[in-house]
Amino acid sequence: MKTVAELRAAAKAALAEARAINQAAANENRDLNDTEKASYTAKIAEARGFDDQASRAEELAGLEQRNAGGGAAPLKVAGQEKLGQELGLSLKDVRSYSVVRLMHALANPQDKQAQRAAAFELECSAEARKINGRDGGEIRGETIPAEVLRSNVFGENRSSQIAMAAAGEKRDLTVGTAVDGGNTVQTSVLGMSFIEILRNRMSVLEAGATMLTGLVGAVAIPRQTGAATTFWVAENGAPTESQQAFDQVALTPKTIGSFVDVSRRLLLQSSIDVEAFVRMDIAKQIALGIDLGALNGSGASNQPRGVLQTAGIGSVAIGTNGGPLTWDAVVDLETTVGNANADVPTSAYITNAALRGRMKKTAELGNTTAVPIWRNNEVNGYRAIASNQVPRNLTKGSGTNLSALLFGNFADLLIGMWGGLDILIDPYTGGTAGTLRTIALQDVDVAVRRVASFAACVDAN
Repeated sequence: MKTVAELRAAAKAALAEARAINQAAANENRDLNDTEKASYTAKIAEARGFDDQASRAEELAGLEQRNAGGGAAPLKVAGQEKLGQELGLSLKDVRSYSVVRLMHALANPQDKQAQRAAAFELECSAEARKINGRDGGEIRGETIPAEVLRSNVFGENRSSQIAMAAAGEKRDLTVGTAVDGGNTVQTSVLGMSFIEILRNRMSVLEAGATMLTGLVGAVAIPRQTGAATTFWVAENGAPTESQQAFDQVALTPKTIGSFVDVSRRLLLQSSIDVEAFVRMDIAKQIALGIDLGALNGSGASNQPRGVLQTAGIGSVAIGTNGGPLTWDAVVDLETTVGNANADVPTSAYITNAALRGRMKKTAELGNTTAVPIWRNNEVNGYRAIASNQVPRNLTKGSGTNLSALLFGNFADLLIGMWGGLDILIDPYTGGTAGTLRTIALQDVDVAVRRVASFAACVDAN
């Protein structure tokens, strides 16, 4: 028996042959002859037959999933047992899950065939909402389960994954424009999981920030604020009693949203290729938003508070009005963190592309060898990362367009994620153009576990 994917591929192949027959006659400015008409009709019937078989198979799979009493063993992630917000989907279930099928069903609520085809995805969404505590609560569309977000269901071509993850800004996906989605039609494109894309696109995660996924409710993480005291004592003497002091780092859900516009034609023509593209495009936008929040979120207007806006981190100033970054300022950042016993070998620098360029042109000590501050993506032996989420429009005194340079142990930066990814479809905004706006919402928060682990210079140019 053919799989759903094989049936869909067979339907596409038959349609391609029918289109070729029709196109050949059109190129000669004539109608189909009797033989061509018979072949065309046969190919259309063949395509419809394969399409009907695939729809029935999808419908059966959805019903079987809903009524299954047992099933395959639940998917395990990184050697762990089923986590708090997982549904216990098997690997086969995860691989069969289609975001595009869910989008199509949401965009066509009156289309019975679309609803049947997405029966499994809709059932998963309902269960995910129950686990996330939103069943019957706020309306945020359908929820993509956590297992699906963590799993790579497309393949293992790492170079393709990295190339796509490194793609540029958000684009509307259309068939007619190759780089905007046309290249995904009948083309094998392999993708990473949603979480993998976040890790590849976020500079703070590249620097070593700690990501906590699958959270439930508000989270309080213990933090030691005072150490126990040691004593030298005489023989048979007793040390003076001392005790560590603790407080808590709180993480509470804050919602970040992103959207991408997808043409209806692309949604109908593409299969796993557009599935990968849509997932990745949404993930990239959310990654950039989380990165900005983690670095420079204000802590107001529903934003998390980023490292640069956290009170108590170390500070190194260049001058009353700011000024060119110097080697002294770089070393002072490291010294500030080191004086608090917070520097570790895995510490890192993060700044924007503009300041990175200046650091590549500035010598460390102005000596005859003129070794630049930034070389081989390192600064003074520590990793150095550039992200345009770091501000470059800061002001100080009469200084304008100043940049920030951040140094620290980013393992003490916590990024929490709750539940799955909520998806809503807006068919009206781009209705006249025939596009569907896919809106994605993710609950996230950011917290600095130890402020002494970071120091910043915010007046460099």
